[in-house]
Amino acid sequence: MADAIAEENIYREAEVPGAPRNGIVEDPAHVAESNIQEQVEEFLGPHPDYDEEEEERKYYRRKRLGVVKNVAGASVAGMIIYSVYLGLLQMQLILHYDETYREVKYGTLGLEDIDNKMLMGINVTPIIGLLYTPVLIRFLGTKWMMFLASGIYALFVSTNYWERYYTLVPSAVAIGAAIVPLWASLGNYITRMAQQYYEFKNYKEDHVQEQKKPPKGAFHQYIVIFQSVFYIIFHLCFVFAEFPMVFFLNTHLSDSNHILFNVKICGANSHGIIPELNKTVLLNLPRALRLIEVESVLMGAAFLAMIIFLALCGAAYRPTEEIDLRSIGWGNIFQLPFKHLRDYRLRLLCPFFVYSGFEMFFAINGIILSYGVCSVGLNKLWLMVMVYGLSSSVCSSLSLCLLRVPRHITLLGGAVLHLGLIVGLMCWSPLPLNGNIKPSPSDPLPVLLVLIALWGLGTALNKTSLSTILGMLYEDKERLDFVFTIYHWWQAIAIFIVYLWSNLAMRAKLSVLLLTLLLAMFCYWRMERQLSKKVPFRLPRIPRPRHKVKGYRYLEGDNSDESDSEQSGDEERERDDEEGQGTEEETLGEASTRADGDATSLGSQKSPGPHGCRRRRDDVYEQAGAREEYTQRM
Repeated sequence: MADAIAEENIYREAEVPGAPRNGIVEDPAHVAESNIQEQVEEFLGPHPDYDEEEEERKYYRRKRLGVVKNVAGASVAGMIIYSVYLGLLQMQLILHYDETYREVKYGTLGLEDIDNKMLMGINVTPIIGLLYTPVLIRFLGTKWMMFLASGIYALFVSTNYWERYYTLVPSAVAIGAAIVPLWASLGNYITRMAQQYYEFKNYKEDHVQEQKKPPKGAFHQYIVIFQSVFYIIFHLCFVFAEFPMVFFLNTHLSDSNHILFNVKICGANSHGIIPELNKTVLLNLPRALRLIEVESVLMGAAFLAMIIFLALCGAAYRPTEEIDLRSIGWGNIFQLPFKHLRDYRLRLLCPFFVYSGFEMFFAINGIILSYGVCSVGLNKLWLMVMVYGLSSSVCSSLSLCLLRVPRHITLLGGAVLHLGLIVGLMCWSPLPLNGNIKPSPSDPLPVLLVLIALWGLGTALNKTSLSTILGMLYEDKERLDFVFTIYHWWQAIAIFIVYLWSNLAMRAKLSVLLLTLLLAMFCYWRMERQLSKKVPFRLPRIPRPRHKVKGYRYLEGDNSDESDSEQSGDEERERDDEEGQGTEEETLGEASTRADGDATSLGSQKSPGPHGCRRRRDDVYEQAGAREEYTQRM
């Protein structure tokens, strides 16, 4: 044993220091390369303190904050652009109504005729909005459509620097053409943000990670919250629109006894807006430089709204989804809004869409002017409009009750409130404010402010509930631009009717409002009843692309227009095609083994092939899913 140990020590002493053992020589280049690779892996590898779950949570929190920023940006920008538009239009109409202002500043220009044509352009042009709105939104994209529409409103402000026929009338027509696309884009944008917020909030759920259908009602909570936030902010436009009136125009108005000197009747007994209103409403003419300063402030606010739409509002869809019209065709995009009306839910909501346009414009032209200005004076116009805007803004938060109560409570609640107010207005005729008529023993202003605040409450419930209900009914569709186009197109029809009836008797206007509201309530009750009975509804099937577009990620399987029922229908058709092809192959195999009647057998088996059936199914519109699937979802 001792000899073996001594021999091993002798061998160890004989080894050359640094020499490889067992005769294996290592390449220095290989050693250096392995060391470099280890350093690179150590540098690029995860940090020892890196927490993947925590980083993922922070990432999706930033995504949710981005969605909130988008909603706030769209709401604030919409509020600013309508504050500028309404404030400028009100100031412009008051100034142009005064005879002295027209004669001194414009002479024989015919400013009154220009104003009439300008109002006609604003109110008549939206009627054709259904024809081009979906194509514009698909061509430009949702975000860029909002930006372009805000630019058209800014163009209208800029034309007031040089008030001529060839500046005011074309810009008014452009605004009329932009109203329906702007509101359809806003409605679709807010609803899409609610869907995105749900996805970023529940990113760990299996159906979100696998991009499958979410549970029924998953988006409802966020749709209610986002639509309420939008209208809370937007209705403030009526408040900010009165700033030019408060800080500029009120100092130039004549005494109310002079303005209303010839007015004999107000309220329910009146005809038109304010009959026999004095043609001179200005005590002194405003300076041109002062007008330019006010219009410059409004122009700056309009540019601010454009910047907010451009910089703060993110895209609603991926760029590849915004160009899907290249896959389904311009003709189909044009036809789909009309074909959506085959859905009984949308048809039965149309009377409410019409009433929604009636009641908002009646609040300004009817209650505030024919009842308010006629009895308390033009210098109180700003106060009544501000009360209406504040009431609508604050009461829009009541739509958050949809988180706890059924959806029909808020919509029908606002309708019942308006029903009572309409009946009360048909019976009330306040005395006009002038020196010829004995003044009323009590000041009508407090009663007017209460009526206007209650009407604003009904407006808030009506607007917010309709947008929310549309989002709930079509929750399985990512794109609602077709649906919101129909909604705001019917509103445009109502606006046009209000423009036409301006000279009717007040009780005739109130009767039309009353009948429309009763019809809207009945149709909505019928819609809810049919849904409770699980009556299937029809939706147009989005046409499949004829070919896959190379260079884009948008393919047949990524159609943001399709609802889940439509996707399931496409999957069933594909399975039918596969089964039909398999059956056809088996038939051909059997036919080849037969000695006689090959051609006859083959022809008889191929004649009822599945492709003809598929073509026939593609040419018709299907029910929204099979009855069994619809029953399970309800």
